[in-house]
Amino acid sequence: MSRQEIKEILHKLDVRADILDKEALSRTLSILINLVETLSEQNEKLKVENQKLRDENNRLKGEQGKPNIRGNKGGGKGKNFSSEKERKQRKEKKKKKSKRKKTKIAIDRTEVCEVDHSKLPADAEFKGYERVLVQEILIKTDNVEYKKEIFYSPSEKRAYVGELPIGIVGEFGPGIRSLVCTLKYVANMSQPKIQELLENCGILISQATISRILTNDETGFNQEKKDIFRAALENTPYHQIDDTTVRVNGKNQYSQIFCNPYYTAFFTVPRKDRLTILDLLLCGRERAYRFDLNAFCLLSDFNVAKKVTDQLLNLTEDKEICEAEMQALLKKVLKDETKGKNTKTRIMEAAAIAAYHRQTSVPVVDILLADDAPQFKRITAELALCWIHEGRHYNRLDPIVPCNVDALKNFKTHFWDFYGDLLKYKNDPNPEKAAKLSMEFDELFSTKTIYDALNDRIEKTRNKKEELLKVLKYPWLPLHNNDSELGARVEKRRQDVSLHTISDAGTTAKDAFLTITQTAKKLGVNAFNYINDRVSRNFNMPALSSLIVEKATLQPG
Repeated sequence: MSRQEIKEILHKLDVRADILDKEALSRTLSILINLVETLSEQNEKLKVENQKLRDENNRLKGEQGKPNIRGNKGGGKGKNFSSEKERKQRKEKKKKKSKRKKTKIAIDRTEVCEVDHSKLPADAEFKGYERVLVQEILIKTDNVEYKKEIFYSPSEKRAYVGELPIGIVGEFGPGIRSLVCTLKYVANMSQPKIQELLENCGILISQATISRILTNDETGFNQEKKDIFRAALENTPYHQIDDTTVRVNGKNQYSQIFCNPYYTAFFTVPRKDRLTILDLLLCGRERAYRFDLNAFCLLSDFNVAKKVTDQLLNLTEDKEICEAEMQALLKKVLKDETKGKNTKTRIMEAAAIAAYHRQTSVPVVDILLADDAPQFKRITAELALCWIHEGRHYNRLDPIVPCNVDALKNFKTHFWDFYGDLLKYKNDPNPEKAAKLSMEFDELFSTKTIYDALNDRIEKTRNKKEELLKVLKYPWLPLHNNDSELGARVEKRRQDVSLHTISDAGTTAKDAFLTITQTAKKLGVNAFNYINDRVSRNFNMPALSSLIVEKATLQPG
């Protein structure tokens, strides 16, 4: 806010208390209070910007900037924007499941601990056994020297050599190769630590060999990842999505996480725009474009100039076109290649979305649950928004005037109480309750307070009514996007140990193994056993993709 803007606000005020009535005085006070809040917020932003400039100045002089020291957990006013505390308070408490492990432990052998009979009195009687269950693990090598028979036929001038057992590839058996993959992507160990552990167990292996085991797709894990994603698209009614930054060979890229209760899939991509998400949803199919009624409606929603839309209407037909044809069309419409970059992107997005919904090669996602990021909008027929993300916007407000603090606190209480009502509706949905909750939403998000920033935030939430209340139409939809955020957390914890992947093969393998291990976890499958089953080429366990199909048949929608 400039000095001139502040002067204009103050000049409009009539502060003569002797002639002001209560209503006018209240209005004047409200303006002054909100002016204080605005200036306070700007002051904090300027402090942060000033510190960044100081740090950059110090770095240019060869010195260090201000160290980024984290405070104690929960410390720092306005730093924690999480809404988990409020959400969990409204969540219905479930009965705790028994944590008894003994019923789940498989008994490998039984030993009888006998009493020294010489110490027993003459009248001692046998009364049975006291059972004590002890878990143990044996770590030992099982190095095998295979002697492959060789026969030579002089008449055929050909040698016949015995074959190694199925699953034996190179110098290391399926057990070691499976363990390496499990330690890396389930236990989140670095390659040097995996090598150190194996060498302490008597296995001589180099880091280069460990890297080859992790990146060479000899067992088809990359295809398994594709099968998992395709099965989920075909058999589940909604999908959640989120993204997080990753590093690939020293450069920033993005990990797109798709998930629902039956799977989690990871895709590392250079960008995080609509076209990238569409390419992922096409499952490897080449992107196509189509200018139909849906495409022109999207162009209008994307605020593409009418002049450009009219040109497209004259130059296109309702048919699918390829990338080369699309680029040629764009050159005709936007002749100056140095201008209209955003317009070009919007045109491509609109036509690609229209083509996606008309094609039949891959399943079309109807419902996407995400946060309010623009790249997730308009891709699917329906979009559901996360209440937890919406609550964070209110946590970012940091008023300093006591009456504004109280107004924010009271509204947040009503906000999360309404969230609790939506949770109850999910357990017992019916049209009457849905209509009542819709009216309560209108009433709650029409609230007016003395705090202008809060009023602006409330209005923005009211404009998202359809997306936030999608659960009234589909009660089986989650109210939050925590599932995909947990997937993003898995990616971040991996980066704590391994900052970045180097090669394309390593990046692809990382995505495949994260998809398999996290999907196995959701489906109740032992990840090590599953990986070992594939590496040893036994294929006794059902594929994760088939389990998704089997379990998703019970899901509503």
